[in-house]
Amino acid sequence: MILFIEYPKCSTCQRAKKFLDERGVSYTDRHIREENPTAEELDRWQQESGLPLKKWFNTSGQLYKGMGLKDKLPHMSREEQIALLASDGMLVKRPILVGENFVLVGFRPEEWETRLTAK
Repeated sequence: MILFIEYPKCSTCQRAKKFLDERGVSYTDRHIREENPTAEELDRWQQESGLPLKKWFNTSGQLYKGMGLKDKLPHMSREEQIALLASDGMLVKRPILVGENFVLVGFRPEEWETRLTAK
């Protein structure tokens, strides 16, 4: 089963959801603000994604900018960064697509197409 984590008001998330629906992909939808990923989930997913932890932050978000995280993150430990991400869904880059053998962060149609069609 595929887990689709989104913020429904996000236009990128809306495009990603349409992409999934048009392809008939079955998924469980999760609202990132109402059910923020836990520190354990974020830790596991970040490792599975192969992306640097910094790529998991919503760097264009108001909360990220308001907290001055651009300057603070380099001085924080991995554990502190994961705890911070787990504290508020609006800090997490989205959408997130979690499959059996992949985790995708952000919507890049070509990458999603490749992962979803790989058997």
